[in-house]
Amino acid sequence: MTHYLVTEENPAGKKLEEVLVIVRKDVIERCTLITDDMRPEAKAVLANNMKILNLLTEAIQLAEDSTSILDKAFGPSQASKGGPPRIGHL
Repeated sequence: MTHYLVTEENPAGKKLEEVLVIVRKDVIERCTLITDDMRPEAKAVLANNMKILNLLTEAIQLAEDSTSILDKAFGPSQASKGGPPRIGHL
């Protein structure tokens, strides 16, 4: 069972892209806290976070694309209303 994503068991969950946007926002906020820290460790962490932000942005785009594919093929998801999944095993 997923903890964050919308499913039959978790109709109040979020779409994958929504969760990823929240995570990206949190990473950006953390980055702002260390931008003026010139220690090598802070620079390394900031550089890693910048790479993570790029990967998160790519992941968001992929998740949005998947949602678009599902919407076009099967119509809007009804999972938040307790409906069945659009694909996969029932």
